[in-house]
Amino acid sequence: MKNFIEELEWRGMLHQSMPGVEEHLSEAMRSAYVGFDPTADSLHIGNLVPIMLLAHYQRCGHKPVALVGGATGMIGDPSGKSSERNLLDEKTLRHNQESIKKQLSHFLDFESNDANAAVLVNNYDWMKEFSFLEFIRDVGKHITVNYMMAKDSVKSRISSESDSEGMSFTEFTYQLVQGYDFLHLYKENQCTIQMGGSDQWGNITTGTELIRRIGNGKGFAITCPLITKSDGSKFGKSEGGNVWLDAKRTSPYKFYQYWLNSSDEDAEKYIKIFTFLNEEDINEIIRSHKEAPHLRALQKKLAEKITTMVHSKEDFENAERASNILFSKTFKEDIKTLDETTFLDVFEGVPQAHISRSDFDEGLDMIGALAAKTNFLSSNGEARRALKENSVSVNKEKVTEDYRLSADDLINNTYIILNKGKKNTYIIKVE
Repeated sequence: MKNFIEELEWRGMLHQSMPGVEEHLSEAMRSAYVGFDPTADSLHIGNLVPIMLLAHYQRCGHKPVALVGGATGMIGDPSGKSSERNLLDEKTLRHNQESIKKQLSHFLDFESNDANAAVLVNNYDWMKEFSFLEFIRDVGKHITVNYMMAKDSVKSRISSESDSEGMSFTEFTYQLVQGYDFLHLYKENQCTIQMGGSDQWGNITTGTELIRRIGNGKGFAITCPLITKSDGSKFGKSEGGNVWLDAKRTSPYKFYQYWLNSSDEDAEKYIKIFTFLNEEDINEIIRSHKEAPHLRALQKKLAEKITTMVHSKEDFENAERASNILFSKTFKEDIKTLDETTFLDVFEGVPQAHISRSDFDEGLDMIGALAAKTNFLSSNGEARRALKENSVSVNKEKVTEDYRLSADDLINNTYIILNKGKKNTYIIKVE
């Protein structure tokens, strides 16, 4: 077995761990779990660090347990939150659980016959039959209010001036429910380690305390740093919001672009965390990148590895081709290979005009395409001047005033790209 703690340390993925955990891991194969919030039917890249924790854990020869928080998802973790979340019904949570398992299977081997095959559990399965009276009698009495109040996640919510409503009893008891999860998995799955982000330390140690007091055993905690971006903006967010692992929510092209646009500083950090490349290979890529940073070797390798892992090799190749397509010498042929979603992603924000299929079939000249039918340019005269100056192109090929658009110009049988000079791009959509 590889040394898991050493693996985390060189990758910059270790924030805090309980004393004795490294020795504990060296003695035998151990089970460790990470909890995932099932309030959406997709994880996002903010979940990738704990996912990679489990993936590296399995690769080091240990057994990963992914816990979908069906019960805790009905409550809401106060850690890092300023208000309560919406609560979901069981049917929605079950759907989300299945979707999340499919995404986790890109990183974890659930199907292996080996002893360290990954396992997926849902805490709703053991919490749903637990009555309130049983819980406060069998679990609650072992943890004092003073202990719970001392947790940072509780203190920050109670003392927050912006949170006028304070913290509900529901949220206050969250750490007990999560702590019980650890106790349950310790008893039923021989799970001795819980891992998570650094903001989860308080919740995890509540679990180790319950294992000590009720289970008469020893549990361990390992946390990873919360990822930050060098420019101070929030990791995992783009202009459109969360960057999701589901292609329907965030297309493979946009996913690829997120990583490709990383700064040099961030890419050097991310490639250690979000890929399985070894230390020697990563150091070689970093060295190569520093010799010629304009080639963006770090960003390209990072985007390649993570897009392939989350989506597929084909999705990566399509995203890479789309990223290079504006500079392609065979643009007209290449652009027609893109599916409509990727095409629209590449030209997101470009002005569009809609022309009916019947009007298009009757014939559309360049004056109509640039001005009369689209208003891309302010007047027919401006359109004529641009055409005479030879500054207008259709799908990146120069045209003159006598050119008429035809079905041969249509991309995906729907779109035409017009350019006036190098900086002005327009899209005609025929529908």
